[in-house]
Amino acid sequence: MFEGLSVAMVTPFRGGAIDRDATARLVEWMIDGGVQGLVVSGSTGEAATCSAEERRTLLAFVKERVKGRVWIVAGTGTNNTAESITLTRMAEEVGVDGAMVVTPYYNKPTPKGQAAHFRAVATSTKLPLILYNVPGRTGTNTTPDVLAMVQDLPNVKAVKEASGSLDQISQVKTKTTLTLLSGDDGLTLPVIAVGGEGIISVAGQVVPREMRALTDAARAGKVAEARAIHQKLQPVFKALFVESNPGPVKFLLSEMGICANELRLPLVPVEPASEKLILDAARATGVVLTGTASRA
Repeated sequence: MFEGLSVAMVTPFRGGAIDRDATARLVEWMIDGGVQGLVVSGSTGEAATCSAEERRTLLAFVKERVKGRVWIVAGTGTNNTAESITLTRMAEEVGVDGAMVVTPYYNKPTPKGQAAHFRAVATSTKLPLILYNVPGRTGTNTTPDVLAMVQDLPNVKAVKEASGSLDQISQVKTKTTLTLLSGDDGLTLPVIAVGGEGIISVAGQVVPREMRALTDAARAGKVAEARAIHQKLQPVFKALFVESNPGPVKFLLSEMGICANELRLPLVPVEPASEKLILDAARATGVVLTGTASRA
């Protein structure tokens, strides 16, 4: 479940509020490009600075726009188990297809605590869950042994693995039966090579067709074709993380005419030097640019 190309989408803002028009443009752009699923209100969506009501509004709006064409997963994990349960139940009420639950950040729970957190959220809902390991953001690594503790739960279906360790990622496939999804665009090909079934992508919202082609080729065992696409996209993969995500991708989406380059504090727009690097990478990859910075 949740195989293929999905995108951790940004939350477009304008004037401090969610920009519904830009959200609609982004959704249509991604679906037209072949994206198979959308993850809404994750870390790329600046969920940490969105209220629960904003999350509900955004989920309902995206669900209405999508009309069943792709699956929708809500990011509902926090470092507070009770709040994570509340957000997951809210997502279930809205009627999305699943929830993504990140390892609790800042608290630094032990493996036993992580497993208890995931179990509490899973047993509170009927939604299928993707567990999300991203130690670079959370400060805590969720190991394959922890995943093995909770894979018996019927609605724990997949893991988004962003540890950056291919050794650890490989062990997920030997120690669990969960659907393995890459959490790093640049590792899409190697993760699929060791048994992964897809990617939850950031780059997929600026180069959706190319990311779909990469994912499909890799899953079909067309290694040379997948490698060629991977190499072509490498500049964009790197540029989108030259500063804290989602700063770079929001800047690039603004230069593509899709949404405003607006973030919520404590995030701020990328620096001019980063803008140049991002634009150079986009041009090298064939991204069509229409913004003022790209014409400077």
